Parts: sequence; C-alpha cells; structure tokens
Amino acid sequence: MKTNPLALILLLTLSFPLWAQTSIEAQNLLEQASKQMESYDSIKFKFSYVLNNRVEQINQESKGAVTVAGDKYRLNFLDAIQLFDGEKLYTIVPENEEVTITQPDEEDDFGINPKELLRFYKKGYDYRWDIAQNVKGKNIQFVKLIPTEDNGEIKSLLVGINTALNHIYKLIEVGTNGTVTTLTINSMVVNDSLASDLFIFNASEYPNYYIND
Repeated sequence: MKTNPLALILLLTLSFPLWAQTSIEAQNLLEQASKQMESYDSIKFKFSYVLNNRVEQINQESKGAVTVAGDKYRLNFLDAIQLFDGEKLYTIVPENEEVTITQPDEEDDFGINPKELLRFYKKGYDYRWDIAQNVKGKNIQFVKLIPTEDNGEIKSLLVGINTALNHIYKLIEVGTNGTVTTLTINSMVVNDSLASDLFIFNASEYPNYYIND
C-alpha cells in the first residue's frame, strides 16, 4: 500500500505531544526508582533469570542472589561467585577451582554488573510509557527503552517498577536475534546488617585454587 506523505506528517504532528509527555513521565519514573534504590545503604535480593529463544528452541532458567552496598557487590549466579571490593573484581568458580581477578569494565552489561541495574538507562535510550500489570496485588508499571543508536544485540528493554515502593521488579531484554531474557527480583531486603568481610576476597579460603590475576 502506498503511503500518503501528508497523512504521515499529520499523524506524527498530532501524536508527538503525547509521545513527548509519556516519555518524560517514563524517564521520571526510572529516575525515582533509581534514586530510591541508591538511597539504601545496602540491598540484598534473590532473582530468577530466564533466557528464551523460540526459534532456536532454547529455554534456560537460573536463580541467583546479590548483595550491593555502595560500589561493592557480591553476586552468586550460574555456579560462580563474583566479588567486587570497590577496586577489583574476583570471579570464583568452585567447579574449576579457579579465581580470576580483573579490573571491572564500566561498560559491562548491567546483567553481569549489578551496579548497572540502577543506572544503565541514563544514556543511550529513549523512554516510552508501557503497560501496567497487577502482580500479587502490586502495581507494576513498565517502561520501554529503545536504543537511540544502532545496537547489534538489543532491540528493546522493558523495566517493570513497583510504583508503591519505587523498586525495580523486572527487567526484560529483547534481542535482535529473537532471544528474550527476563530478570525478576523475587525478594528484597534493604539496609540489612552485613558482615564486615562480605566483600573482601580472602585467598586463604581457596588454598587449592588457581588464582589468575
């Protein structure tokens, strides 16, 4: 069907004010959630992670847990432990009896770096108000993020926010290859007392491990 340029221009002109308004509203909601979660001294949450690609008939489900305090975190996921002490990142793999010590990359994917869960949206995306869902009596408002530049891997993101608490509840990434990954926060504890050595790597606890630094 041939497109009428005048009709297209009219449609864009009429819809732009509404799109702009919901974009600002969506951005404000993300910022409120980010500020709320960053205001806590510490956050501990358990999550589920699902990777699905119907074309390739792949469906993988995993669970994990993470504790974040400031710039430090401890992540237990996929039979490995990631420990960041504020300077170095320690990846501990018990199955291989190996520890890898690296300098974290600020551009790491937010799904690998828990700190980025609170700030990844701040650059490189446009925001759109999306659907709302009632999940066990909680109002979850979704915001859709679309990359502003060509991204070879990410087509769009959906961030679900518990509007009563301003907590992130769900993150859905839609890949350009048809893969959909979903991270759901199942439980969260904030400002809990933490062990003083929780984020400190102690080599003596891994006497037979190969330490690759």
